[in-house]
Amino acid sequence: MARLQSVDTLRGVTIIAMILVNNPGSWSHVYTPLLHAKWHGLTPTDLIFPFFLFIVGISISLAYKNKTPDNNTYKKILTRSLKLIGLGLLINVITPTIPFIEDLETVRILGVLQRIGIVFFFSSIIFLNLNKKGIIISTSLILVGYYLLTGFLPLPNGAIPTFAKSSSNWTIYIDNLLLGKHMWQPTYDPEGILSTFTSIATCLLGILAGKIITSENTIKKKVLQLVYYAAILLTSGYVWNIWFPINKSIWSSSFVLATAGWATLILAIAYYLNDLKKLNTPKLIAYVSKNAITVYFLSMIISKFFYTIKLNDNQNIHSWLFDSIFIHLNNLKLASFVYAVSVVAFYLYLAYFLFKKKIFLKV
Repeated sequence: MARLQSVDTLRGVTIIAMILVNNPGSWSHVYTPLLHAKWHGLTPTDLIFPFFLFIVGISISLAYKNKTPDNNTYKKILTRSLKLIGLGLLINVITPTIPFIEDLETVRILGVLQRIGIVFFFSSIIFLNLNKKGIIISTSLILVGYYLLTGFLPLPNGAIPTFAKSSSNWTIYIDNLLLGKHMWQPTYDPEGILSTFTSIATCLLGILAGKIITSENTIKKKVLQLVYYAAILLTSGYVWNIWFPINKSIWSSSFVLATAGWATLILAIAYYLNDLKKLNTPKLIAYVSKNAITVYFLSMIISKFFYTIKLNDNQNIHSWLFDSIFIHLNNLKLASFVYAVSVVAFYLYLAYFLFKKKIFLKV
């Protein structure tokens, strides 16, 4: 099936948003919508990663629609998954200073690309082996099972489970037990072990959206189906929030439904504008979409180096650039935002350069 402009639009915008929120001039001066919720809740920034996993699901529907579930297909899926996991581990391990690797006793094991790799692997296998009904049942079992486990099953020490940021939270308990010091935060990891199961559900919901797009219906009817699908997901997510709070860090079941609902709604709008009304995706967004993982990977590596390489006793490359150029704006939050926008502009140019040179790095 030919590339859909709407999917390219959603993917490109998501990557741009990832880079924007990951690169403020100062983490002490950031506009609230560009920060994650402190625990429960949903900000625009909290939508970004689930949007990308949702897009992975759509892409699986498009790319594997006519694939045979044989050893060759499974081998390709596994290879791609391992590449993504490897790139994620490289981001965590590599450092520009001698000995050029982080302390392996405390280095983070999981991360964004690792989660994408794991989710892609299991979601692809499910897509190849189950029909639409089977995918819906699988998704429902994951979401309900996760709620029952994290909300009702007592912990091994007898503690009553809670959704709060505490040792009585099942996701935090499992991460501390299995990951120990190898986490993003001292006490938990937002891309942790248990919440990876519900992130698979996010991708499966993307697969279901992809099935709508790849159906034989007219584009207009498919747009209406996407809007209807979005309404169901949003309503379910926000109602479930009453009992199971929307929370990115533990990737709660209500978070899965609500974020997939927003992703579906925005996809419907993009599908209507791009594929029905034939409005072209802005070229820079399309360029980013065509090298999405490459652009994201480079943004993470370069950002890490900017924070690690010291120019003097008090400044690294990042802080020196911010203090030398952007801080002169009177409003520190505005200065921090302008810095982030300048970083985005650099990667837009990089995506443009890769496209013009016909460099498309596939993972």
